[in-house]
Amino acid sequence: MSEKHTEHVFTAVDAQDNPRACIRVLDTLRREPFYATYKARLLELVGVRPEGRYLDVGAGTGDDARATAMATGAVVVALDQSHTMMQEAVNRGLMNAVVGSAESLPFQDKAFDGCWADRTLQHLVDPARALREMLRVTRPGGRVVAVDPDYDTQVMEFPDQELARRVLRFRRDLGLRHGALAHRIPAMFAEVGLADAQTEARTLVVRDPTAVDNVMGLRTWARSAQPGGYLSEEDVRTWETLFDQTVAAGRFLYAVTFFLTVGTKGRTCGP
Repeated sequence: MSEKHTEHVFTAVDAQDNPRACIRVLDTLRREPFYATYKARLLELVGVRPEGRYLDVGAGTGDDARATAMATGAVVVALDQSHTMMQEAVNRGLMNAVVGSAESLPFQDKAFDGCWADRTLQHLVDPARALREMLRVTRPGGRVVAVDPDYDTQVMEFPDQELARRVLRFRRDLGLRHGALAHRIPAMFAEVGLADAQTEARTLVVRDPTAVDNVMGLRTWARSAQPGGYLSEEDVRTWETLFDQTVAAGRFLYAVTFFLTVGTKGRTCGP
């Protein structure tokens, strides 16, 4: 086995060779029934009211913010650090689109009745700081919700389970900044002062390898791990061969669990 590298391969959207490719990925995932279902539950947990003002942190194309505003009559502001994403949000008709950092939100204290971060904290340098910022801009009694997949929960059907574990660990440890954060978020909520934190788990199970944007590019993960020495070229060839054989035999299965955590800002909490 080659000596594995320790550098993350995460690249910010605007720094990628083709940042607009990320728009296609988000659009593809949003059409998946699993994603639509958990997003609906997320908004239930936020408790969006028609007269309220809400913040979507790490909003991507802004589709969720726009759909929520249209469905409820609330004001929903979308924030993302990507200029590409926020320009797309404006192109799609969302006027409340702000380029900014989740770790330093450009809003006044208590500016929103609630906020959420959907698959955002896993990508941040300092997710705890982002949570403190979300708490700061939320009014007392408002809810904060965070959703992320936890890549410590990954399983897949594969003939060589040791190789599978190595590839899945690469995704967890190096493909994302905080791939195993989601199960720790309830404790983080308590640490920053969010009261009554509750967590729900929803498991994405994929049997069709072409679904969920080709299972988030699962077949390519081994190839991505090879340049830094995490896997050898032989490992990559074995992965790709066995992956294709598993698919051809109709045995493909991949699963990962998402955690939805909600907490309430206390009347005496924060600024």
